[in-house]
Amino acid sequence: MLTQDSRKDILNSFLGTIQSISDIEYQRRAWICGDPPGTDFDETVNSYSLDAEGILEHYKDFEITEVEFQILKKFDEQFRDFYSKNNWPHEFIDTPEWARIMELAKSVLKAFNYPKK
Repeated sequence: MLTQDSRKDILNSFLGTIQSISDIEYQRRAWICGDPPGTDFDETVNSYSLDAEGILEHYKDFEITEVEFQILKKFDEQFRDFYSKNNWPHEFIDTPEWARIMELAKSVLKAFNYPKK
């Protein structure tokens, strides 16, 4: 059983991954240029996916409100659909479809007030 502190850490890490999905400058540096090494799109997708399932399934345990959950769920559906069809950032990073995913990611961060101000 996870402690409250563990759930908070998992949620913060998850939101950090979503932040990288919202940040085009990070994506250009990490996903396109490979700086730092090992922080590619596939790693981001894997990190996101590992946490998303448990968080979405048990969102109340993570003290996620219904409003936050609905915003997160919308992002999750759109992002999963996107990455099931796209896996090469060089091809999608400047597309309107990716811009939409980044905007949805920003809406999640705003809903969760992340990072905390």
